[in-house]
Amino acid sequence: MSAYAQVSPPHRERVLRALGVTPWVRRAAVQELPATESPVAEIPTPVASGDCVVVLPAGCSPRELDLVGRALMACGPRVARAPRIEVANGQLANPPEARAYLVFGEAQAHALGRELPAAVVSGAHIVLADEPSAVLTSGAGKRRLWNALRSLRRALATSAE
Repeated sequence: MSAYAQVSPPHRERVLRALGVTPWVRRAAVQELPATESPVAEIPTPVASGDCVVVLPAGCSPRELDLVGRALMACGPRVARAPRIEVANGQLANPPEARAYLVFGEAQAHALGRELPAAVVSGAHIVLADEPSAVLTSGAGKRRLWNALRSLRRALATSAE
């Protein structure tokens, strides 16, 4: 008999969580609907658009966008699915209101500050990171991006409670 069979499920779950392992669970088999019933289109529940917004400079290369996407995915689904808006020519049209903003570059931060109402700016947590091109070229930029993401995660965690 293996040692795995002797471990209780709650203990196994605690050990896996401590190790940082996410256990995968197999989905149940999809059951066919009877012909008389019409299938109901499921609408995916949207992520709260008021959680976080990512502000990027216009004209980012695919490599820079890939870096940003991977960094955001490392912070979980709330940040990874955050709407991304671009600042073109120093102008930002109708930025959505959110509890937190992740802004890539000072020019984008100034554009965001000009367009958002003062009440929204004072209530929101605005995190500034280097522009994606600077993050790609320097280790210090990558370090500042991870620190910004950590700050953003903390802000979202405290505002959710």
